Amino acid sequence: MARIGVAATAPFGADVLERLAERHEIAFVLPRPDRPAGRGRRLARPAAKESAQRLGIPVLQPERLGPELELEPVPVVAVAYGQLIPASLLERQRWLNVHPSLLPRWRGAAPVERAIMAGDTETGVTIIELVEELDAGPIGAQEAFAIGPEDDAGAVYDRAAETAARLLDPLPEVFTRQPADGVTYAEKIAAADRQLHLDRPADELVRRVRALSPHIGARAELRGRPLTVWRARVGAGGSFEPVEVQPDGGRRMPYEAWLRGLRE
Repeated sequence: MARIGVAATAPFGADVLERLAERHEIAFVLPRPDRPAGRGRRLARPAAKESAQRLGIPVLQPERLGPELELEPVPVVAVAYGQLIPASLLERQRWLNVHPSLLPRWRGAAPVERAIMAGDTETGVTIIELVEELDAGPIGAQEAFAIGPEDDAGAVYDRAAETAARLLDPLPEVFTRQPADGVTYAEKIAAADRQLHLDRPADELVRRVRALSPHIGARAELRGRPLTVWRARVGAGGSFEPVEVQPDGGRRMPYEAWLRGLRE
């Protein structure tokens, strides 16, 4: 068991944090600051902060990262933190990063989503030592797993969290340089990435739905009405078939139930 810090913000980071807390002594958790969220724009606590408070772990939540930030000199695991760590902090102690892809493929903000959209049949988890260049640090551990034909991003993130906790027990000690070949970048999901263009092939559309479920949601206009599509399949004759949808302002429901509501 090692004593470590964890820099995490998003739900994936919270999941990994909770698994690490079963195997290591967590000195502190470093999430991003609370931010307005939702239609009411009320301040919302990051998922990792909520996990840390539930586990009784001290939370440090500075507005910015800089040389003035004093951290206990223990190794820090960064996972879904959402901000680059400045050189002034990297120089003080060892920083590791959990990245849910087989680096150097899919460096960047949305590796799981981009892997599913691209039709990858395999991904994994890579533990790297953080350097100033994005996701370019040397590799201390890596493990691959399959992306199943029905897996959505949620299923892949769950498997990645379990794999990450295992790869960090114990913390890796030997690191090797990332390969120079095979570098690709996973750009952050933008509004345009959510849109389903229904003239595209059905399998491509289904992959986009899987990639954005259950945390973002793909968007489409069906029967003249805007919807979020959470699950879909390739139907008979290669057609795109929504399975679960959510009308704006409404709840998730089977697509057939939504169609019946239109006819009533």
